[in-house]
Amino acid sequence: MDVSQIASLSTSLATAETADAVNITMLKKALDLQSSTMEGLLSALPPTLPANPNIGRNVNTTA
Repeated sequence: MDVSQIASLSTSLATAETADAVNITMLKKALDLQSSTMEGLLSALPPTLPANPNIGRNVNTTA
């Protein structure tokens, strides 16, 4: 390997490293956006109650 090839390899590795960092940052932002969107959707849902309020409130531990 001569000096020009080493310099070229170093530059291409640095460029790839920068591109990876940008991609990871964009992924984190996309995940944060999806998380906040889902929190909004879930908070907009009304609380669900069973048709009969007595059903599902007690646990039979002897059965």
